[in-house]
Amino acid sequence: MKRFEGLIAAPFAPLNSRGEVMYDRIESYYDFLDKNHVVGAFINGSTGEGVSLSQREKMKITDEWNSRAKVRKTVKVISLVGGTSYVECIENAIHAKESGVYAIALLAPYYFKPASAQQLAEFVSKVAERVPDLPVYFYHIPVLSGCNVSMLDFLKEAASYIPNLAGVKYTHEDFMDFLSCTHFMDGKYEMMWGRDENMLSALVLGTRCGVGSTFNYAAPLYMQMIEAFDKGDLVAARKLQQQSIDMIRLLGKYGGIATGKAYMRYIGFDCGEFRSPVKNMGSNNYENFKEDVRTLKMEHLFSKL
Repeated sequence: MKRFEGLIAAPFAPLNSRGEVMYDRIESYYDFLDKNHVVGAFINGSTGEGVSLSQREKMKITDEWNSRAKVRKTVKVISLVGGTSYVECIENAIHAKESGVYAIALLAPYYFKPASAQQLAEFVSKVAERVPDLPVYFYHIPVLSGCNVSMLDFLKEAASYIPNLAGVKYTHEDFMDFLSCTHFMDGKYEMMWGRDENMLSALVLGTRCGVGSTFNYAAPLYMQMIEAFDKGDLVAARKLQQQSIDMIRLLGKYGGIATGKAYMRYIGFDCGEFRSPVKNMGSNNYENFKEDVRTLKMEHLFSKL
């Protein structure tokens, strides 16, 4: 399994004013990420509102992304097929494979939650074994899934019977667990960092890949940070990470995850709003938001259309 090197964006679901998916925008979305040197697209995840989409919508989104990937072959597609039912996960996984994804990802069940690493590994294996030739990543995001199983314990359980497990998208702040996972079985599993606001710390621990929502609209910022880190210029790298933090703080100020779509609108790639029950930004707030973004003085670090 060839590992990723660079940024994997978590694309937003482009929705119109009626909350319907604008499938015809996905081709240009792919090209937009490609132009900004993003190496992967992690679709149908948190940013992509996968839990708010129907099975049919997720499958059609997957088809549209892969249709473009087959032509350009530059941005690899990972589709999150996870949910609360492993039967639906299997349906999504088989469809994703037939559609041509590079890999799939699975989320811990978030209603009936696995209480142990063994239970979690068993759930993942039920899906992974149905697509044995496809790399499978586990998406660890306990703040939303409510599953607080240690990823080191999970890997210890999964290693013996999930041969196509490729690694973990790690969206959590447990650096001790993360580092132990990178060393497990001599670094067998790819550890993708999922917290944009402290990616520099993950680079120090050895990650070479991040998956994030802010990579959609600020890919140049993180590429410059990685370049500075690789050159040993930690002063520059820390400054860029601080700019990332300042940018991300506006997400909290203006209501949370939906503010990411406001950033996309700001750079000229409108993806509409999030579906209910996520709180969206009103028109008055958007004007205030634009002023706050301008005060960041980081226009040169935003992605280009």
